[in-house]
Amino acid sequence: MKNLSLPLQGAQMLFVAFGALVLVPLLTGLDASVALFTAGIGTLMFQFITKRQVPIFLASSFAFIAPITYGVAHWGIPATMGGLIAAGGVYLVLSALVKLRGPEVITRLLPPVVVGPVIMIIGLGLAPTAVNMALGKTGDGSAVLVPQQAALIISIASLFTTILVAIYAKGLLKLMPILAGIVVGYSLSLFLGVVDFSAVANAAWFSVPNFVTPEFHWQAVAFMIPVAIAPAVEHIGDIVAISNVTGKDFLKKPGLHRTLAGDGLATMAAVSLGGPPNTTYSEVTGAVTLTRNFNPVTMTWAAVTAIILAFVGKLGATLQTIPVPVMGGIMCLLFGSIAAVGLNSMIKAQVDMANPRNLAIVGVTLVFGIGGMAFGVGDFSLTGISLCGIVAILMNLLLPHPREHHAS
Repeated sequence: MKNLSLPLQGAQMLFVAFGALVLVPLLTGLDASVALFTAGIGTLMFQFITKRQVPIFLASSFAFIAPITYGVAHWGIPATMGGLIAAGGVYLVLSALVKLRGPEVITRLLPPVVVGPVIMIIGLGLAPTAVNMALGKTGDGSAVLVPQQAALIISIASLFTTILVAIYAKGLLKLMPILAGIVVGYSLSLFLGVVDFSAVANAAWFSVPNFVTPEFHWQAVAFMIPVAIAPAVEHIGDIVAISNVTGKDFLKKPGLHRTLAGDGLATMAAVSLGGPPNTTYSEVTGAVTLTRNFNPVTMTWAAVTAIILAFVGKLGATLQTIPVPVMGGIMCLLFGSIAAVGLNSMIKAQVDMANPRNLAIVGVTLVFGIGGMAFGVGDFSLTGISLCGIVAILMNLLLPHPREHHAS
């Protein structure tokens, strides 16, 4: 009986992650079936690197939505994937630094005054896309896909369902607000007749996901490397969280250097096939907390289930039929929440905003990110999260710390 329960518990963990996992490829133009496959492969790689000691699941990262969207529009999917391989390499560099100098090196290089505003830009920079999609338009607002009145009904229903489930639901349902929002929004879309099932009818039951071979363009590589800053720090927070839940110090065994390397290699493997970058999923950590199932083998089964579902052609086609207002409504909460996480990281670290140095770093980073500042040389332009990450790090390294005034 125990042997049968592990695969079922693994499928349950995947179900918790499912809504967020498929939302990223649907927003960025990637293939949701590839995302399922690469989440499974990434999780298995992470388990191999960490000697299957950490009960954690890896899947699509929200931090890369804006960079992927920008990259696909400017260089295409293959070049964007090549840039993201380099971003995964940043994890390996950080892993080596942690191995050589200890975990404190990350805090010194990427303190909350740097990471906080960068995370805020990830959320705030996507606000116009969320609103456009909630109104039934394409992300850039250039075309109307669903009539505005119907779109508003669908997006508001999706948004409020997500909020209500996150606040009031109990048990496992509380960990699946995005999936609940998708289900309610999709059901309402069916009632209003805005779902097109032609792709599902034409899809085969079994089909190989649309894998993509990456290409390497130096512009895309340079653009993507700084983007890895925020999710790398988020990774540390997730490892601390799962350590607290299980009562084991994973920062020491298998070690933060191994978990960072596992996350980086999982991301590199995922984007090498055309999937979104991987990150550790706090939803699944919440499910582990709730079920008290600390067995890492459960995550192995979650990964295997994801890989199997990736080859169900009808599922992939059905996911593509989700109307934009459904995703837009959920994104209004999701991207605002990301910005709030960045703000909260600075509050928890008690970053003194009366300090002119801190105020300068946060202020310049936010205005550059929200205002769309771009630095360019020839045909290369650095903008968005990449520019913000570099500016915040440089300002933190170069601006002198104020001298402490001691009472005489």
